[in-house]
Amino acid sequence: MILCCGEALIDMLPRQSQTGEPAFAPHAGGAVFNTAIALGRLGEKVQMFTGLSSDLFGDVLRDTLTASHVDSAPCHVSDRPTTLAFVKLTDGHAEYAFYDENTAGRMLTISDLPAIQADAMFFGGISLVVEPCASAYQALMLREAPSKLTMIDPNIRPSFIKDEAAYRARLSAMMAAADVIKTSDEDLDWLTGQHDIPAIFAATAAKVILLTRGAEGVTIHTRDGQAHVPAQKAQVVDTVGAGDTFNAGFLAGLSRSGHLRKAALNDASLDDLIAAAKLGAAAAAITVSRAGANPPWQSEL
Repeated sequence: MILCCGEALIDMLPRQSQTGEPAFAPHAGGAVFNTAIALGRLGEKVQMFTGLSSDLFGDVLRDTLTASHVDSAPCHVSDRPTTLAFVKLTDGHAEYAFYDENTAGRMLTISDLPAIQADAMFFGGISLVVEPCASAYQALMLREAPSKLTMIDPNIRPSFIKDEAAYRARLSAMMAAADVIKTSDEDLDWLTGQHDIPAIFAATAAKVILLTRGAEGVTIHTRDGQAHVPAQKAQVVDTVGAGDTFNAGFLAGLSRSGHLRKAALNDASLDDLIAAAKLGAAAAAITVSRAGANPPWQSEL
């Protein structure tokens, strides 16, 4: 079982009305939500922990999770509104404007944390930026990391960061406890000022660091070596949800090779990690070939 911990929100995606006017269409989304959806569609046992609203958009999020075989039972439900993210697409790349004040997701607190049944946990996204939910997710990860396999994808959005010092301190603490760290080249520049993988290993207990470079693929770094997995060719419609889908594929790959538990990851060979990354790349290639965050089902791979 994998527990995905982080934001679930409504992406307002740009569309055109029948009369030709610009419009927005609501779609369930959020980086961690997308990873949970992708895991469910790949056939993995997966749960989601987030703050969900009892409003109509919260119903959309719950129904979407259920439709992709994701268990939402651990979620904390309140009558606060759902977070909205208005999306602007430029040459297929997404920019976001978030409406997040006093929402069900943001106002999650340490007192709302659930008991954990999962073998592995995934954290990341904008849920690690804003309070009080960021402190709640940090507390949950640090509470469970000694016994659960943990993976983090910071998925840094600089325009959303208000307190950079606090955010950097939180990421440092969570990454220090993580078994698997996924970071893009842009994220790594923001974190270290350069592509300094040895610095990340020196400051963390990570066993695996995944460095993604978009169309150039992903480099798997371990303390004993590295390997490169190229991206699969695709006709790109947009990149929304691509990294989130890759994360799901990688975790699904670890599950299929029997390395999803914390102790078992120590026994994973570089070939095992390559196979997991290839699954992630294959799933992401399908996601970028269609509009929005729409991860593939196992039957599509």
